[in-house]
Amino acid sequence: MEPIYEGKAKRLFTTEDPNVLRMEYKDSATAFNALKKADFENKGRLNKAITLIIYRMLEEKGVKTHLVSDVDDINLLVTRVSILPLEVIVRNVAAGSFSKRMGITEGTPFQKPIVEFSYKDDALGDPFINDDYAREMGAATQEECDVLKKMALVINDTLIEFFLKANMRLIDFKVEFGRLANDSSTIVLADEISPDTCRLWDVETGKKMDKDRFRQDMGDFMEVYEEVLARLQK
Repeated sequence: MEPIYEGKAKRLFTTEDPNVLRMEYKDSATAFNALKKADFENKGRLNKAITLIIYRMLEEKGVKTHLVSDVDDINLLVTRVSILPLEVIVRNVAAGSFSKRMGITEGTPFQKPIVEFSYKDDALGDPFINDDYAREMGAATQEECDVLKKMALVINDTLIEFFLKANMRLIDFKVEFGRLANDSSTIVLADEISPDTCRLWDVETGKKMDKDRFRQDMGDFMEVYEEVLARLQK
């Protein structure tokens, strides 16, 4: 298996099947566009396990993902896709960068979810863009933007209910999508869904159970990830 890509949190390797890749989860944690970074033992294991649970659940609900099968503690087999250079962000409650940008108190719920696009480019700081930007930059067609929004909102509704059963509120999350390598007209959910990519608050206490604990030096970083996994396994 040859390495073909290494990102902040994962590596991709070829397999004997040209349409299937091995995705390895790293122990790295990054924040603020990788200005802050550190390694934590077992982080890759936890994110992989949480993503596997969530992706299997989403597949059962009819959401198409790139998941093929489980491999081991830190690896999954995934379908090869061409990742769209967009992060799709869904916000249910004001928090993080939204509260800072808009001056809205963290914890303020929205009447309806907000869907945002961010252009994936570290050098540019992953700027927010709209459908028109995406079209003119060649990041996605208008039809694809519509599909991404629709899929993201379906995922949001499904995750809200799923996390509530584990006594957690889904504040916001970001996801990535890709065109299938062997069928570019089909878009599927890719990358991961984990406390790295979601804001999760305990329903009763409001305790933050996500990467904000690393961003904000709150401590108990891996302990919280262990707790998230334990709740989802019940």
